[in-house]
This record gives sequence, C-alpha cells and structure tokens, in this order.
Amino acid sequence: MSEATQEFIQELLRRFHHRVDKADSGIRDLRNETGALRLLIQACQSDINNIYTMMHQHDDRLDRIENRLEFRELAEAQARFEPHP
Repeated sequence: MSEATQEFIQELLRRFHHRVDKADSGIRDLRNETGALRLLIQACQSDINNIYTMMHQHDDRLDRIENRLEFRELAEAQARFEPHP
C-alpha cells in the first residue's frame, strides 16, 4: 500500500512540475508581450511629442506671418490716407 501511495505522490508531483513549467512559460510570454507593448507606447509617445513640437513651430511661424501681414496692411492703409504733395 505504501508503494501505491508513493507512486501516486510521485505522479502528482510530476504533474505539478509540468503545470508549473507551463505557467512559467506563460508568464515569460506575458512579460515579453508587456515589454513589447511598453516599447510601442513609448514610440507612440515620442511620435506625439514630435507632432506637438512641429505644431508649435508652425504656430510660431503662422504668428510671425500674421504679424507681417498686419504691419503691411497697416502701412498700406496709412499710405492711402496720407496727403500727397
């Protein structure tokens, strides 16, 4: 009877080790996928930051263009109303 019990325990331990090995493999896969997702998110954040930087540069350029146009329109308006000798 003790042999049957010992064999039964050994079989249970083998099955347990097999399940633990599968769980370890699954956890390793999840870690790899999580790392890949983390890298993808960082790349997306970097792209978004680059887009915001470009938008700010375009905003600044547009502001300068608008200022020049306002100065030009003001100068043209003043030239129209100035008396000619």
